[in-house]
Amino acid sequence: MMLCSRCHKRVAVVFITAMQGEEKKNEGLCMVCAKELKIPQISEYMEQLGISDEDIEQLSDQMTDIVDGDAFQAGGSGTLPPFIQSMMDNNPFSAKPKNSAGSDDFARKKPQGEKADRTARKKEKERKLKFLENYCTNLSQRAKEGKLDRIIGRDKEISRVVQILSRRTKNNPCLIGEPGVGKTAVAEGIAQRIEAGEVPFNLSGKKIYLLDLTALVAGTQFRGQFESRIKGLVDEVKSEGNIILFIDEVHNLVGTGDSEGSMNAANILKPALSRGEVQVIGATTFSEYRKYIEKDSALERRFQPVMVNEPTVEDTISILRGLKERYEVFHGVKIQDSALISAAVLSNRYISDRFLPDKAIDLVDEACAMIRTEIDSMPTELDEISRKIMRLEIEETALKKEDDKISKEHLEEVQKEIAEMRDKFNAMKSKWENEKDAITKVQGLREEIEKVNGDIAKAEREYDLNKAAELKYGKLPSLKKQLEEEEKIAEEAKSGNSLLRNKVTDEEIARIVGRWTGIPVSKLMEGEREKLLAMEDILHKRVIGQDEAVEKVTEAILRSRAGIQNPNQPIGSFLFLGPTGVGKTELAKALAQCLFDDEKNIIRIDMSEYMEKYSVSRLIGAPPGYVGYEEGGQLTEAVRRKPYSVVLFDEIEKAHPDVFNIMLQILDDGRITDSQGRTVDFKNTIIILTSNLGSHYILDGIENGEITEKARAEVDALLKQSFRPEFLNRLDEIVYYKPLQKSEIISIVNLMLADVQKRLDDKQIKLTLTEKAKEFIVENGFDPNFGARPLKRYIQRKVETMLARKIIADDVAPNTELTIDEVDNDLKFV
Repeated sequence: MMLCSRCHKRVAVVFITAMQGEEKKNEGLCMVCAKELKIPQISEYMEQLGISDEDIEQLSDQMTDIVDGDAFQAGGSGTLPPFIQSMMDNNPFSAKPKNSAGSDDFARKKPQGEKADRTARKKEKERKLKFLENYCTNLSQRAKEGKLDRIIGRDKEISRVVQILSRRTKNNPCLIGEPGVGKTAVAEGIAQRIEAGEVPFNLSGKKIYLLDLTALVAGTQFRGQFESRIKGLVDEVKSEGNIILFIDEVHNLVGTGDSEGSMNAANILKPALSRGEVQVIGATTFSEYRKYIEKDSALERRFQPVMVNEPTVEDTISILRGLKERYEVFHGVKIQDSALISAAVLSNRYISDRFLPDKAIDLVDEACAMIRTEIDSMPTELDEISRKIMRLEIEETALKKEDDKISKEHLEEVQKEIAEMRDKFNAMKSKWENEKDAITKVQGLREEIEKVNGDIAKAEREYDLNKAAELKYGKLPSLKKQLEEEEKIAEEAKSGNSLLRNKVTDEEIARIVGRWTGIPVSKLMEGEREKLLAMEDILHKRVIGQDEAVEKVTEAILRSRAGIQNPNQPIGSFLFLGPTGVGKTELAKALAQCLFDDEKNIIRIDMSEYMEKYSVSRLIGAPPGYVGYEEGGQLTEAVRRKPYSVVLFDEIEKAHPDVFNIMLQILDDGRITDSQGRTVDFKNTIIILTSNLGSHYILDGIENGEITEKARAEVDALLKQSFRPEFLNRLDEIVYYKPLQKSEIISIVNLMLADVQKRLDDKQIKLTLTEKAKEFIVENGFDPNFGARPLKRYIQRKVETMLARKIIADDVAPNTELTIDEVDNDLKFV
């Protein structure tokens, strides 16, 4: 038996005659070498037999075992496979095994030592890849089967990784980037390119395995067990010679398996990494790389960092378009291109604590899931009719037990209504089922088309051109035609008032963003549109006499919801100046009530609590090493949780001047970095600062109910003394609150009495005050220097106390109307 003249390892089954000058030279080649030399006859033979490239090496080893193995030793029996026998029959200079005798000269002359080596190799072959198969996932195999998502872009990073992998030593790239930017996708992209043959010659044939460190550690009960697994894994990778390990979260190597008297995974791998015996692609985040790998300089020098930056919005749109078909097939819905664009743009603008493309992909995925859930669930209209039928049937059962004439007439009406409802329900249910069936058929065809596309790619890789042509030009066009027909049927089934929708539009994406962040980015509904246009009137009902302030705040909100304000600044930043009790804080509460239907949905920071210099750390969080570092700041944490909110800094003149330094970035760029390095987005907040500074100038400078220019100039001068110019220059508006006039106080009294009445409603008591009584309250309770607050105290003392005495004495029966009037220069019940 002749060995291959090229590799000198395997049995020669292909024989050629090479001419060297005038001399003929006979050579024998194994199947692997013959395939590598691209001998046409061998390629044709392989195609006829249906043998793929991956099977050739295994088949060649099996042939060596058949020819040199126990079956052809003395006393053994066996026959060669027909196609091998036919090859060897044409060999004029090889000994043929004698099946009848069961032995030949070649087998007899084999030394026993070589037989032992061959047996050992055979056993090794059987148990090889044990560790790789148990603790790794074969990404190359997944790429070959088409189970990995398409990789769009990242050409620069992939080229850099390929370049590092081609080095002689220290050929271990480490992908470093923020979570969700596509580090794992780069490794998957390399696996796909290797399978497609789009890599340099030295990387062709390499296989990428994803190492599962958790599986490697799991179940290691005894000392040395973990080290044994790592060593076995390293030995397998060395022996194979064409394995690249991909370790996601590579920083976990440091400390994995660490215990007293043992080595951790990183230390075991270091020598092999340094010599280039094991190739590793690592992936980790900037913070983890800095925290774990940079500290271990011996490990760091064995990796070559490759930065994976966040893609742009345009790149993200391209990535989403590449993934679109996968998500359409999985969810059975249709994704419009406008939805993909919205996902990239809106996620970039409103979701600031995550990174592209991950957050945009998640938006599309959740929007698809939302539509799919609606398809699979019973529509709301049907559910409501079903519940109504149930209620009527309960009523029908009760009426059947009655004998009087009225009950019988009512029973007939109920039965008639039940019949009508059932007819309507059955018609709608039939329509829903037809629409659902049509959508399900479309989804099934899409899944089949994707499977056929995968089969075509596989056939082309394996050079099975007949199968590829049959699928590509036969089955695929037929399926596409069926899909078009079914889509038409689905559209016809949805004609009229459709119960189901199977399209993901930009409106669904906006709704998901709204759910994630609480920021209303969806298109304005008719009710909300009317509410925004009427916002000024709504605010005027609660904030009396401050037209300038209400107007400027309303204008800022309208610009925001119309989408034309500067996207890199807060919605609005206002400094409210004026005497106490004129409605500065009340406007902030009214705004929260108007926008969020709850005046408590406001982030209120009382600046009197920040009078010391060190207290600034409470806003953004304590620095590292101090107590409370992990808890975050009162301001930054509140805005991170509610990014769309009113932020009220009350009584700012009482805070330490250094506190205003941190507000410069908030007012200018709409962001701030907290003590833990996280960027907090203020672009969707309304910043309101209130102050009583210069209120005496405002009180003294009123003419005809308006603040004089002289008073404004004096207040401006005082502001410039108290606050830095860069702080004042960043505010959108400085709003002056004028003192309340007596003509406006009656409206405020009515508001306060309405609040009292709201509390009395629970006790079923109605309270009325005569106009005379209200004027008496205004005369005795209003002080221009203190605004409306003395009024509140006067009503508490005079009106609420009188009511409390009457209620405690149990003098008030439910549904009683009480009237208070001014009698003898005092308030009394009449």
